[in-house]
Amino acid sequence: MSQLVMMEREDHGTSKQGVQDMASDWAADQEVFRHTHWGKAMMWIFLLSDTFIFSCFLVSYMTMRSSATLPWPNASEVFALTIAGQHIPLILIAIMTFVLISSSGTMAMAVNFGYRRDRRKTAALMFATALFGATFVSMQAFEWTKLIMEGVRPWGNPWGAPQFGASFFMITGFHGLHVTCGVILLLVVASKVLRGHYDRSGDYSAVEIAGLYWHFVDLVWVFIFAFFYLW
Repeated sequence: MSQLVMMEREDHGTSKQGVQDMASDWAADQEVFRHTHWGKAMMWIFLLSDTFIFSCFLVSYMTMRSSATLPWPNASEVFALTIAGQHIPLILIAIMTFVLISSSGTMAMAVNFGYRRDRRKTAALMFATALFGATFVSMQAFEWTKLIMEGVRPWGNPWGAPQFGASFFMITGFHGLHVTCGVILLLVVASKVLRGHYDRSGDYSAVEIAGLYWHFVDLVWVFIFAFFYLW
């Protein structure tokens, strides 16, 4: 009986020591996983949590739209622009999508040149990506202004289902906030790249981490574009 108690105590001590060792590893400001940078791991965890939030928004939007009793506004008409006397549907949204997708290309090239320790090209491409992002946010602000002037509010709109206004401002606003934060992040990291901060530290992982965030923002927009503007 005493031997059994001693064995249980040893097992408990071993388990406790294992938990303490794991907690110590995770608390250390080092690489947690083999060949995986701590910052990259934390960014992936953040993006996973953000994926759940955007998924909830889109699922709620689909449920709201399916259960609406009043007609849902036609996106081709609501988001159309009149240019040179021609009524062009979704032209602004198409340009916004092109700008954001193009920014993924410049960001990918920035990460590539970051691996090569090419400071100037990395910074230039990151600044170009930030410019694309700022352009996207500016066009989104124009879109919001246009719809507000036409009478769209979070509690209603002149074309039918009142839920349209709430879902539009919530989903596009939350994504626009992410793009704005991404632009700020890109500008900060690009400035450090240009000043040679990462050359001195020998670690360009911040460029890749910023790239992960930016690609996520672009990917989310693809789903918003498909569900909100094309459905």
